[in-house]
This record gives sequence, structure tokens and C-alpha cells, in this order.
Amino acid sequence: MGEHPRTLTIDAAMARALELAERGPAHGPNPRVGCVLLGPAPDGRPVPDGTSPESLDPYPRPVLAEGYHRGAGTLHAEAAALADAREHGVDVAGATAVVTLEPCAHTGRTGPCADALVAAGVAEVVHAVADPNPVATGGAHRLRASGVRVVRGLRAAEGEELLRVWLTSVRRGTPYVTLKTATTLDGYVAAEDGTSRWITGPAAREHAHRVRAEVDAILVGTGTLLTDDPELTARVREPRAASAGRLAEHQPLRVVVGLRGIPPSARVRGEGGELVHLLTRDVGEVLARLGDREVRHVLVEGGPTLATAFLAAGAVDELHAYVAPVLLGSGRRAVDGLGVATIADAHRFRTVEVRRVGDDALVVSRKSTEGRDG
Repeated sequence: MGEHPRTLTIDAAMARALELAERGPAHGPNPRVGCVLLGPAPDGRPVPDGTSPESLDPYPRPVLAEGYHRGAGTLHAEAAALADAREHGVDVAGATAVVTLEPCAHTGRTGPCADALVAAGVAEVVHAVADPNPVATGGAHRLRASGVRVVRGLRAAEGEELLRVWLTSVRRGTPYVTLKTATTLDGYVAAEDGTSRWITGPAAREHAHRVRAEVDAILVGTGTLLTDDPELTARVREPRAASAGRLAEHQPLRVVVGLRGIPPSARVRGEGGELVHLLTRDVGEVLARLGDREVRHVLVEGGPTLATAFLAAGAVDELHAYVAPVLLGSGRRAVDGLGVATIADAHRFRTVEVRRVGDDALVVSRKSTEGRDG
């Protein structure tokens, strides 16, 4: 893993583990997890089982090893940290494992992390968030049954935020949904003649491609497909290049929803991610089928019809609203009628970020718990 801090408190080690976890890919079926292995307490006394996070000792300990999960099929964070220790000839017997997510207790592409920690002689495990995955949960119980002391909840809010998309998807069994819109200041996505390229500028489009490279799937309706003929790829813009750039390393699943066919010449059939056509207009069915494919995060980029359907179904978790300093006065709105007759029934979101992107603005909002959800 290269150079790492020489000593850390348990709390600082969790901050480091969260930092490591962020290096893992945002896409894929597995969570982003980081792990730091610390030496025993300076006085040799172990953390009592069931200790609250606030009562953990504040004394620095030597950092023995660290690791993070690099994506499906690679070592989990705990196994990566243990491999780091072995590579450097470090004995981790009696160590404290500080992990962002409860160690798993199942065998998938790799073995159970809980068993690996027990076999290595780790004496204590401190984790931020419990694993809600019914397939993987039970690691804390297995650790305790093997005599390992376990503390849960250190920096839990930060762990929940880091894993927000993955946790939401796993807890309910369907993907986290981000809806993207690109509108004028007066709320239009297209002019009266249907033209919409380009409302936003190059910087906003480049940012949108970066978002595409972090999700598992991009979803449009057949109406948008037939009107705009999109490729639905994630691209990386080359410096000073006039084109959209080269394909990003990760290409999301390309999902087309609707009953009309996809033309043989459609650009979505070209180079890029796998193409899936879901012959339905039912939002619940779409999300259930994507959930069956372990899609954790879907980006909805369709037009007003699809946006309205997802909003009306209460299926949107996050909004990415790109707003350009452009006025049309008439045309196609971003959202069709939602059946809202009074302000009390409005679909409300909570703004978490506002940033300038070139000449445009990006407003990121998440589903609000006040009033009616979006």
C-alpha cells in the first residue's frame, strides 16, 4: 500500500480508513471499504467488548498495515490490509482492525473477512457501519463467537454518507436513482421545435460524463432514444480536444425503457456498455429488474416523460439539475404534470450542493423527509 502514517489513534485510524475507502470505485455491486490495522494498546489492555465509540482510548498506536477494496473480484479491504502486513513481514496478532464497514461473513468471489481476521489473530475490530446485506451480514457475531472484541458506530455518520448509494440500494433491494436534468433559467429542456442541443455548455457536459463513469447504469426512454439518438457512453475529454473525448475505463450499462423498438442503426448499439432494452413502462418493474442484476446506482437521463414517471413514483433519490443562463420563454418543460394542485403536495428535495460549472450552475438535491417525498 506504500507509505502510511506511523501512529494513529483509533478515531484517526477510522478517518484514514474512510479516506482509503474513497479510493475504491464508486460503481459496481460491492461497497467501498477501507481498513487500518493498529498495534495493541500502549498499556496492553484490550478494548472491552461492547465499548461505546466515545469511550475508545485516545492514545496513538502504531499503524501495522492498511488496505481498501479496489472493486468486484479483488481483495476486500480487510484481506488487502492483511496482505499488506504479510508483504512487509508484520505480525498482526493482537492487533485492532479499524474498518469502515462490518467485516463480511460470507463466501463470494473471496472468503469471509471475519474468518480472515480471526485466523490472523486480530484481537479487536472497530467498524463504522453494520453490513445490511442479508448475504454478507453476521460478521460481528462471528467475530465475537471467536473471542474477538467488537465496537460498532465510530464515525458512523461519515460511514453512512460514504456508503449512501450502496446502503440505500442494499437495504431496499433496488438501485439508488439519480435524475439528471439540463434546463434553461425558465425551466425548459427544449425549444418549441424540439431542439435541445446544447442548452448547457461544455463544462457541464464534461461533468455529466464524469458522473456517468461513476454509476452502474444510464437509463433513457425510447422517446429520447428515437429523438436524440444518444450513445449513452461515459467519455473523458482530452485537453484542447474538440470532440467528446475517449471512452472512460468504466462504461455503465445502457438501459432503454419502453415498448418501441431500438433501430438497428441507433448509436446506442455502438461501442460502450452493454445494451439492455426493458419492454415496460412500469418504474417499479424497471428498478426491480435492475436490482436483480446488482445495479446499485442508475442515472436517469431520459426526457420529461421518463423524469415525470420516476418522480410520480417517488423513485428519485437524488437530483442533478444543470441550469444554463438561457431563456426560451416557451418549449418543453423538464417535468410534465405531477398532479400537484397545492403547495402542500409539492415534491420536495433537500439541497446538498450548489456549484458553478463553466457558465452554468449545478444544483444537487436529495429526497427530503419533510412533506411529500420526490
